Amino acid sequence: MIRIGTVNIDTSHAPSFAEILLKEDRARYTAIYNDGFRTDEEVDAFIKKYGLEKRYYDLSEMADDIDVAFIQSCDWDRHIELCRPFIEKNVPVFIDKPLVGNLHDARIIEQWAAEGKVILGTSAMRYTYEHDDFFAQSSADDIISVTATVGVDEFNYAIHAVEEILGFVNNTFPVSTEYIGTNDAGGVEVDSYRVIFANGVSAHYHICKKGWQPSTAIVMTKKTTFVYKIDSGKVYEAMLKQVCNYFEHKQNSMASVESMLYAVRIMLAGIKSRKFGGAQLLCELTEDDPCFDGLKFYLGYKAANGH
Repeated sequence: MIRIGTVNIDTSHAPSFAEILLKEDRARYTAIYNDGFRTDEEVDAFIKKYGLEKRYYDLSEMADDIDVAFIQSCDWDRHIELCRPFIEKNVPVFIDKPLVGNLHDARIIEQWAAEGKVILGTSAMRYTYEHDDFFAQSSADDIISVTATVGVDEFNYAIHAVEEILGFVNNTFPVSTEYIGTNDAGGVEVDSYRVIFANGVSAHYHICKKGWQPSTAIVMTKKTTFVYKIDSGKVYEAMLKQVCNYFEHKQNSMASVESMLYAVRIMLAGIKSRKFGGAQLLCELTEDDPCFDGLKFYLGYKAANGH
């Protein structure tokens, strides 16, 4: 049994994951640390409902009693801080999306990976059953172009579309991102971006900034085109199966750290392109470039959830 410790239960992910894990005998949430906006009453209810063993007030102590830490704070600017006690004790971490929101933190994760630390993640949209269906019929080498759509916001949710694209192209290296523009149709704005990969493949992602949209993917190959509407009711199940496979040393499709950070770099290059114009090379990003504010998102999310 894989013992999971969750670090902050800000979003719906922790209870959703816990429900799915209860259906099989492979993994369980056994521990919790919470210093986010969720109240003691909410933490106690989570512990009782999902049968956790203990609440911890020290991350280093929790690291001694689990197999993997799920970092689930919605303030991505705290992910490095919250990971560090586990990294120092060589305990694997699964970092919920978005992995990080700036280049400085991305480089820290790269360094940890270079030291052999186990870092998993991130968006469930990378590991869907629709991806499985595609690879049962085709391969990443056959792809010409991928288009993905998503809604809600410019990073926390929008990164699902980029992760979804990367799940199809696998470890293909992204070269540049270009902000194409924003269109307004009846008061609904959509931001559009284009990504170019080193092998010539292109990808487009479109972010509807007014409300939720289903995640979709159009994958054009050299022979045909696949069209998918991602089943959002099954994405967490599909991802958690891959996580369990990883820890059980079974074949799995968990993304490399390098590939997970492609998603962050693509989106950082995108907002740089939006600010300065023109395609932005990922290799030319600097720590002074625009980034995504995790604290600002956290405070907004907290307020939206009545805290």
